[in-house]
Amino acid sequence: MNTYLDSLFSLQGRTALVTGGSSGIGRGIATALAGAGASTVILARGEERVSSTVDEIRSAGGIAIGVVGDLGSRPGIHAAAEAAAAAFGEPDIVVHSAGINIRPPMPEISEADWDATMTVNALAPFLLGRRFAPGMAERGFGRLIHISSQQAHRAFASSGVYGASKGAVESLMRSEAEAWGGTGVTSNTLVPGFVLTPLNARLQKDPAVVAGLAARTMIGRNGLPEDFAGAAVFLAGPGSAYVTGHSLFVDGGLSAH
Repeated sequence: MNTYLDSLFSLQGRTALVTGGSSGIGRGIATALAGAGASTVILARGEERVSSTVDEIRSAGGIAIGVVGDLGSRPGIHAAAEAAAAAFGEPDIVVHSAGINIRPPMPEISEADWDATMTVNALAPFLLGRRFAPGMAERGFGRLIHISSQQAHRAFASSGVYGASKGAVESLMRSEAEAWGGTGVTSNTLVPGFVLTPLNARLQKDPAVVAGLAARTMIGRNGLPEDFAGAAVFLAGPGSAYVTGHSLFVDGGLSAH
């Protein structure tokens, strides 16, 4: 074993909760945290995909359990939080990857579209952070990790209410970093480029759009869920103790163009 690398990146003895951890970026992060040693709770709506992710982690030698929950309402968020905490105890790491992507043209966005998007994408991270961060501070270690979007920084691909919700997430992250500073709790955000996941299925129907987005990067390709593994393990672990209130772009250089 490399004790120096362990001192920076090992998550042995830590507990992690990953919302939306059964697909896309969330699944990539959940498998990475479990691979680094964290006992990982996979929280998502679809029982079949949750079970599949848990089986994948366990077959690789990791520790994981699934919780089926719906973050689309206040009662659902609170219930999911308690179910997640019952799995391995209070989490040391919470990754907010659950999200919905409703993108009608701006004049057609309904109040229901707004409420549904803001509840899952912004209210759930706020309520889960409020639920778990005080305990993290008491224990002297905590990591809040949000998944944002390019649309929090620039408008494209009909950003609409989705972009507004991700802008709220990044402001929430900065507020959490300020509130919990000095307690051992950090809050940071990963900002993807265009990633080939089920959440972006609509855009992926047009090969020209997919190729055009890849051409906007400096790497020359679009992202994959596994591209977030290293960044997530870093932000979740001891080596990132002095990093907080930060938006880390994992986008192949798309945002630098």
